[in-house]
Amino acid sequence: MDIKNAQLAVDDWIKQHGVRYFNELTNMAQLTEEVGEVARIIARRYGEQSEKESDKSKDLGEELADVLFVLLCLANQTGIDLQDSFDKKLDIKTKRDHDRHHNNKKLK
Repeated sequence: MDIKNAQLAVDDWIKQHGVRYFNELTNMAQLTEEVGEVARIIARRYGEQSEKESDKSKDLGEELADVLFVLLCLANQTGIDLQDSFDKKLDIKTKRDHDRHHNNKKLK
C-alpha cells in the first residue's frame, strides 16, 4: 500500500469506527506519546538501558504502526498529501545527500 492509499484507509477507518478525528492538538499529543513508546522500546532493547520484564513483550512494529496511524491522521486533517510531500522530500534528500554521505569518512 502506498502512502496515498494508507491515508485513504485511515480516513475510511475514522469515518466507520472512530466517529471523527481528534483535534490536531490532541493528535499531536498522541503522536508524541506514541513516539515515546517507540523510544522506550529502542532504548531498552537496543540501547544501554535494561529492559523490564513488562516491556519484553512489547512489539516494536505495532508501536511504529501506531506512530504511522496518528501521523496519517494529522496529514488527513490538515489537508496534506503525504505521498506528494514524501516524494518531494526524497528527491531533495537524494540530490542533497548522495555525495555528502558517500564522502563521509565516518560512514566507511
